[in-house]
Amino acid sequence: MTEFSADKVWSLSEEELLRLVESNVLALRPRKVGFYVPSFAYHKAKLNCQSKGLFPTISVTGTSCALNCKHCGGKVLETMKAAETPEKLVELAKKLKREGAVGCLVSGGCLVNGMVPLERFISVLGRIKRELGLTVIVHTGIVNSATAMALKKAGVDAALIDVVGSDATIKKVFKLNATVNHYEDSLRALHAAGLNFVPHVIVGLQNGALDGELTALKIIRRFEPSALVIIAFMPIRGTEMENGKPPSPAAIAKVVASARLLFPSTPLALGCMRPKGRHRAKTDVLALKAGVDAIAFPSEEAVRFSEERGFEVAFSSCCCSQIYVDLRLRSVSK
Repeated sequence: MTEFSADKVWSLSEEELLRLVESNVLALRPRKVGFYVPSFAYHKAKLNCQSKGLFPTISVTGTSCALNCKHCGGKVLETMKAAETPEKLVELAKKLKREGAVGCLVSGGCLVNGMVPLERFISVLGRIKRELGLTVIVHTGIVNSATAMALKKAGVDAALIDVVGSDATIKKVFKLNATVNHYEDSLRALHAAGLNFVPHVIVGLQNGALDGELTALKIIRRFEPSALVIIAFMPIRGTEMENGKPPSPAAIAKVVASARLLFPSTPLALGCMRPKGRHRAKTDVLALKAGVDAIAFPSEEAVRFSEERGFEVAFSSCCCSQIYVDLRLRSVSK
């Protein structure tokens, strides 16, 4: 790996990138691969990972989002459980606990400043940790130091944050009056608070083209994240970008390969947001060849590839951001 750099990988054509990935040069780490399957039932002839509802996502704003980003339009919020008040969040958490949940991701729509309005829920998050023993992860959006410190004090397990490395993408796609510097400041706040944090880099928000992903990775590297997740734009029906072009599997693999080089010792995951079908199957295998340690909602092809290569395979019902602790991974016999 020493003869390669992220900048060099970034300059490669898709054909050159595929040859590099196929060479296995980037995937020399010990191959224990975590497959994360939260909130759904996963079936496979040799495996029986039943995880429906064990790690659901909750929106503290219901389906409301002030930004109405072009790629989401609030549609993702519709898939979450709603809890718009602290009281509702407590009751929902108790219900989830009774139903066997092991944790939850607390998210929501953003305010006009790009922040998820978590402040009035923080004391409740602490109660959920203390009284119910659930793993609690939060999606912060842009975050300030005071909120980061409060989340740490409450005992939140980790914070997730999407990091964008292009001012044009922030303005055009997120419709947000912010810059890359706001995301860097957010990372600095999370790091200074001593909170586990897992940045997400979204590939291809500019109609499938790469724009700022390498910049985002380089900014993240300054702050020693607990883990790193790569996700990819996927057109969602009913949004302004429903007819947009997703990034190619090779483009996603380029970001994964660059991340692996920049973060040789940091747990690296391919997250749940990415195109489905044949695109996902190809992306998953390329990501494994490029060195990811985990995949959320893996394709059958990814599982089969890992088994055929003799990787040590493990499954979890948690969020893939928890790869840094290998939380509740269950080893799978070959």
